[in-house]
Amino acid sequence: MAVTMAEITKLRHLTSAGLMDCKKALAETDGDIEAAVEILRKKGQAVAAKREDREASEGCVLSANEGTFAAIVALKCETDFVAKNAGFVATTQMILDAAMKARAKSIEEVKSLAVGDQTVESLIVEEVGKTGEKMELGAYEWIEAESTTSYNHLGNKLATIAGFNQPDVDYQVGRDIAMQVASMNPVAVTIESVPASVIESEKNVAIEKTKEEQVKKAVEAALKKAGINPTHVDSEAHIESNTAKGWITPEEADKARQIIAEVSAQKAANLPEQMIENIAKGRLNKFFKESVLVEQEFVKDSSLTIGQYLEKSSKGLTVVEFKRVNLNQD
Repeated sequence: MAVTMAEITKLRHLTSAGLMDCKKALAETDGDIEAAVEILRKKGQAVAAKREDREASEGCVLSANEGTFAAIVALKCETDFVAKNAGFVATTQMILDAAMKARAKSIEEVKSLAVGDQTVESLIVEEVGKTGEKMELGAYEWIEAESTTSYNHLGNKLATIAGFNQPDVDYQVGRDIAMQVASMNPVAVTIESVPASVIESEKNVAIEKTKEEQVKKAVEAALKKAGINPTHVDSEAHIESNTAKGWITPEEADKARQIIAEVSAQKAANLPEQMIENIAKGRLNKFFKESVLVEQEFVKDSSLTIGQYLEKSSKGLTVVEFKRVNLNQD
């Protein structure tokens, strides 16, 4: 039977599929709208299977909060063109709304939630059929606390949520904290909550960096004493290049190599442990100030730390947890 434009339009409205896809589905089902919808959904599954080996590195990230619950959803796709499409953003919002309503506690739970007459998982497969791109639920984060806040950064690539230990936190205070998390990317709320593995790693980096600096200072002093410019011999490549240019003689190059080798070994073997520990401790404290939320400088008022800002806002107020999802590279 002939397919009418009215039927094609109706099917497009129901599925958002392409004009020709709708026409073919209706022709295949002799104008049966419900059967055509099912065909288009199955087509989505077929496309999804073909796209499994593709990378979904773009997408849309949205967050929301209501009372004591907050959540973030990241729906991923292949291209920024699809990510910015109003329909794709609306789909992400529908998934977030379903997660918020159910107060979902895991990404697997979100996938099984109902959106209209289908699950989130089948909705995503259907969207794959419409765009031809791989899509996946890339991330889901949630928080429960006495009160919560959320922030969606312009462009829908970055979102944050945070929970507080007190109810009815002022809206602006909550938004300030969520924006602080977005911009400064802290690793933990307090120093005590920084993972031990992170502290150990940062301490080791600080110790090694301090040792390298002490050795470098000793080498530079010895080179200057020998009448050699340290910047001309700070690497083997520079030594060879500057020798070829005539900036240092072959004899000076050999002397520099000897000084660097002897002084480096001597200084490394005689570094004062307590001094190294003290300098490394200072570096670790700097890391805490830059990377721990309540220790960070408040981006809107550099005279306050986040901890001081919260205390000033309400006595005893603090953040109990935060989550941050970013599709861009930090």
